[in-house]
Amino acid sequence: MSLKENVDFVKEELNSEEKFLESFVKVERFYKKYKLLIIVGVTILVLGTIGYNVKNYINKSNKLEANIAFNELLKNPSDKEALETLKNSNVKLYNVALYLQAKDSHENVEINERYLKNLLEYSKAIQSSDVEKLNTLSMQNDFLLKEFALFNKALILTQQEKYSEAKETLKLIKQDSKVNDLVVLLNHYLLTK
Repeated sequence: MSLKENVDFVKEELNSEEKFLESFVKVERFYKKYKLLIIVGVTILVLGTIGYNVKNYINKSNKLEANIAFNELLKNPSDKEALETLKNSNVKLYNVALYLQAKDSHENVEINERYLKNLLEYSKAIQSSDVEKLNTLSMQNDFLLKEFALFNKALILTQQEKYSEAKETLKLIKQDSKVNDLVVLLNHYLLTK
């Protein structure tokens, strides 16, 4: 009985080795058949990984450079070199720097960022008490400070003693607006006018 078990064991071992060699031959045939595609795929994968890492490194480097330049501009707003560096490395931060400079110096600067441009126009309209400019800004659907622009327009109209126009302007502000408390106060004042 032990001899029969030994023979069965040897047969099993030979079968498993045969299956292993058979699968190895199949893999080798597959590799030979698709060798070029496998090499191209691995190459694309390696180059893609390298490209992704290089792009991330460049983005981080640009971000760091832009942040350093922006900090320099906050310390010294007249630093032309930092402004140029910011312009080349991060256009949005460059627009923020231009906005801050224009706001502080009250000069006309071309800002390409829509919201910053609107905020600059808003602050200039408030400073010059320009009712028409406030009206134009408040009619824009995407203007961030729409209710504040309407309230300031009503306030300027009140100062110019155009009380009926001020009341009509205040009616344009919604009841659930953040400015509603100020609207109520101005309406109380306008009741006597």
